[in-house]
Amino acid sequence: MRSPLSRSGPAIAFVAIALLLDAAIKYAVELYLPFHRTIDVLPFLGLFKTYNPGIAFSLLSDTNGWALVGMRLVIVAVVIYLWRKTAPGQSWALLGFALVVAGALGNILDHFIYGHVVDYIRFHVGGWTFPIFNLADSYITVGAVMIFVQEFLFKSPGRDDG
Repeated sequence: MRSPLSRSGPAIAFVAIALLLDAAIKYAVELYLPFHRTIDVLPFLGLFKTYNPGIAFSLLSDTNGWALVGMRLVIVAVVIYLWRKTAPGQSWALLGFALVVAGALGNILDHFIYGHVVDYIRFHVGGWTFPIFNLADSYITVGAVMIFVQEFLFKSPGRDDG
């Protein structure tokens, strides 16, 4: 079965919608969420606005912001190349690539708009807190898992999909 995300039009539309959703939520966070104050949603989940000048888990925070943008753009280009080389029937991988691209572009857009990435999702148990993240980070994580699942769990031995 051929995935719609194997064609340019639906793929661009999907990425654009995901990107707009991420940007809209971050804009609302910037307007309405207090800085560095937890608003509990569930006993283990809260909203907590913070800024990340680096990449995931604040890695490379001391690196020039434009160098990070350049690095992210190279990664997006590589992911798009791999996406285009993926067989139309590999639906999980195609969706995964679309999510990774949307997430990376969402965080790049943050650097252009705010000068840093806006993070706001906080998982916590007692005094332990997972690093604060955002929807774009979730896109990247879920997308990477989907690509992994397609490649290692759904690919039959001896089958050449692309």
